[in-house]
Amino acid sequence: MAKVLKEQKHDDGRRGDIVRAAAKLFRDKGYDGASMRAIANAVGMQCGSPFYHFASKQDILVAVVEEGLRQGLEKTRAVVKPNLPADAQFRALVRVHLSIILEDGNDFIPVMLYNWRCLDEEHQRRLIATKDEYDAIWQDAMNGLHTAGFLGGDTKFARLMVLGAMNFMVTWYKPKKGDNLDTLSDKVVAFFLSQHA
Repeated sequence: MAKVLKEQKHDDGRRGDIVRAAAKLFRDKGYDGASMRAIANAVGMQCGSPFYHFASKQDILVAVVEEGLRQGLEKTRAVVKPNLPADAQFRALVRVHLSIILEDGNDFIPVMLYNWRCLDEEHQRRLIATKDEYDAIWQDAMNGLHTAGFLGGDTKFARLMVLGAMNFMVTWYKPKKGDNLDTLSDKVVAFFLSQHA
């Protein structure tokens, strides 16, 4: 029994290695540009070895997106505080979202953002409930800003705008060059709330 558990742990470790390596390659090269050979090479495996853990490259992409959604939702839930003032809650969500998409090594959500259409419809449907839960947390925050007088107009539009603007930072933000994530978060909050002052 111990041997079986040890082998299972090793298999899970190799699977995790593949998912992390694939996330980096999918982020750098795109889904179509990252070959199975490149994924295998990145983890020191033979070209066909990833197929022991995954049936296809599509299944690896699904695992990458699932891991991103799991981590993102977990980190986001951790900063949601029922009694926090609306502007402070917004600030906390902005900071955690920027860490999820921009911190070095956090490749999962950027892969989802720019490779979502590479998932087949069945996998998109399976993942959409988790994605919707993340959006719902942000929608509550936008509604809170509106109720507290920080935000006027359409709160759904506001959510789409702020998340869209932050998600685009993936294309230009360079770690260790320019603003750190705390300063960048302050700028996002100041800019967004100043539009509705």
